[in-house]
Amino acid sequence: MLCRLTPCLLLLLLLTSCGDLPEPFLGNPGPTGRLLAQPPAARLAVPPPTNALLPDGADSVMANTLASALQTQKVPAIAGPAQKSDWKLVTSARLQGLSVIPEFTVIDPSGAERGHAEGVAVPAAAWSIASATTLQASVTEAAPRIALMLTNIETAIERANPNSLYNRPARVMVADVKGAPGDGDRALTDQMRLRLAALGPEVQTTLTSADFVVDGQVRMVPIANRKQRVEIEWIVKSAAGDERGRVIQLNEIPAGSLSRNWGDVAVEVAAEAAGGVNDVLKRQTGQTGKPQSPVDKSAALRGQPGNPLLEGARPSAGRPAR
Repeated sequence: MLCRLTPCLLLLLLLTSCGDLPEPFLGNPGPTGRLLAQPPAARLAVPPPTNALLPDGADSVMANTLASALQTQKVPAIAGPAQKSDWKLVTSARLQGLSVIPEFTVIDPSGAERGHAEGVAVPAAAWSIASATTLQASVTEAAPRIALMLTNIETAIERANPNSLYNRPARVMVADVKGAPGDGDRALTDQMRLRLAALGPEVQTTLTSADFVVDGQVRMVPIANRKQRVEIEWIVKSAAGDERGRVIQLNEIPAGSLSRNWGDVAVEVAAEAAGGVNDVLKRQTGQTGKPQSPVDKSAALRGQPGNPLLEGARPSAGRPAR
């Protein structure tokens, strides 16, 4: 059997810098089909501040600099006045001794305050001059905590909604496996669907209403000593096609031993991989009970306590926040 011939190596690669949840202020939450109690708007407006203790002409510079800093945090922020459907980030400042404390407040489209964050203190003399360097340093420091605040707002909305992925099983399309010799494609597909469904997700065979897609890919690589290296990748994607994580299985077998029937090998492979795929799904849907970032690097590999769980992170382009 595949995982009995040699110790089977399974790598779990998680894309955790932003993940599928939360996605504050993303205009299309449809990749996971979530229904929010109050869907955030497509953008976050950053108007020039009117109560930030800045000299004339610096208000617009502050708005533009802050919007740019938030964009580096994958928040679709736009400098300028808010439109009717926009969420808004209001910048203000207060004098505290010889320092100025920048403050940032998130306002929803109804005008309700949804969150508040403070920046680090800036010497009042430097703030009153409002050089580009001073403003850039201030907003660069504040942008990550503002992004975290937006994440927390979105998380609260998601958790309050019984139809969100925090509160229901994920619907997962397990696509047909490709690349395996013999009856491997069918055997692996059937077993992954069976094993993953047993762990809780709602497994389906079509993309309709799916939150995620699992693609299985197999490569048989000839190596020395009349052996083959079996490389199996289970790629977890959002319904829109954005990659969310991978489970990778590697093993060496006698050449040709899987050219016809996979049998119990498919059972073992799917049983092992389903646990890794389910871990990816749990992290993406916030059902682990742990923060999505940083990743818990102390976790042990399912069924193999001697091997550490290997995790990687890669930013996903276009994501709105951490």
